[in-house]
Amino acid sequence: MNRFRRIQIVWLFLAVVPLSGCLFRTRKIERQFSTAPLKTATQQELLDYINTESAKIQSMQATVDIDTSVGDQKKGKITDYKQIRGYVLARKPAMLRMIGLYPIVRNTAFDMVSDGTDFKLWIPAKNKFVVGRNDTESHNPDQPLENLRPQHIYEALLLGAIDPQNEIAVRENDYETVVDSKGHRVEQPDYEVNVIRKGDKGWYLSRKVAFSRTDLLPRQQRIYDEQGNVATDARYENYKEYDGIKFPSRIEIERPSEGYDITLTIVKIELNKSLTNEQFALQQPPGAEVMRLDNKPSKGGSSGSPKYVHD
Repeated sequence: MNRFRRIQIVWLFLAVVPLSGCLFRTRKIERQFSTAPLKTATQQELLDYINTESAKIQSMQATVDIDTSVGDQKKGKITDYKQIRGYVLARKPAMLRMIGLYPIVRNTAFDMVSDGTDFKLWIPAKNKFVVGRNDTESHNPDQPLENLRPQHIYEALLLGAIDPQNEIAVRENDYETVVDSKGHRVEQPDYEVNVIRKGDKGWYLSRKVAFSRTDLLPRQQRIYDEQGNVATDARYENYKEYDGIKFPSRIEIERPSEGYDITLTIVKIELNKSLTNEQFALQQPPGAEVMRLDNKPSKGGSSGSPKYVHD
């Protein structure tokens, strides 16, 4: 069949097919978009915001209300715990302490501290004092409090600056789902800063910081592990001005792999006040059952499953 003949057949097909209603069907797509006025920013302006805001906060001490949920959404089983009062201390470059108090009686529910490398966790109700490295995870579904790591809270609370030596960042134009003034869920354009980090095994997506286009403030930060899994999903809402700095008054921190979700609602906060080393000192209580998280290498040289080593 020559080329001219093939072209004739194609044109004949295009002319005949539209006349046959059985081959084509037009349908309406119910996709609604926000009509809110949007702001614009360049990639460099977003990167400058991250670095500038990171430099503004060197320490914080806050009184918070803590809501916690534990479970697996895929299995359809979630346990919500009663709201408790808490206190958070943070100091750069990596110090954090968080204390949770039971409602009414105000006894300590947990007390945990991290220096960026190692952590300590005191659970009075179980008389357990857990110590270990931040990169050792227990994944104990029966004891959700033992999965808490102060370093994860720290990374979600304080937006980290972009490290020019080990990271590169690029802007992405995407969409987020928001609720409009009429209560409808609609899509709205946003900006996302993708931070690519150089790890031991090469470059990987380290985190994504999503900015709302209505006010150009961060609304979400996703932190990834080197295998590409979401390690922390943090959401920021209700920004208020504290000590001249805009900071979210509600922060939701989800850890999918450990199966818990913590929401911190700011009751009171002070930024850039002097914090001493003693305020981050957590001593082993007398008579406590000490559990050391040990992630020893297996015979093949790779890390095995974390193990509790009792003192």
